[in-house]
Amino acid sequence: MDIRKLQKIVVSALEDIKGKDIEVINTTKLTSMFDRLIIATGDSNRQVKSLARNVQDKVREAGGEIVSTEGEDAGEWVLVDIGDVVVHVMQPSVRAYYNLEELWQVTPAQRRKAAEQAAGE
Repeated sequence: MDIRKLQKIVVSALEDIKGKDIEVINTTKLTSMFDRLIIATGDSNRQVKSLARNVQDKVREAGGEIVSTEGEDAGEWVLVDIGDVVVHVMQPSVRAYYNLEELWQVTPAQRRKAAEQAAGE
């Protein structure tokens, strides 16, 4: 399935269940493991689980395959692996603590420069 179509299906599935702060990160230049990282917030365990389940259902309906899912039991952070797209659905406190956006949006050159500046201070 085309990556743009898959991305649209996932974002739409998250919006259907009122996912908040949906962020799509293009990781093609950062890793060869997957092309997109999609992060969304759910307000409760129930909503996080529902968001992840809706993503899985919509991808399957469109003919896509779910590689694996982790964290559904607790519902604080559910990861849905769709191969080229990895979806993280988190509660606000978990999302703030792990701050995946910062981890995946910083390029190695920026990270190296920041480390050099910190060492020089």
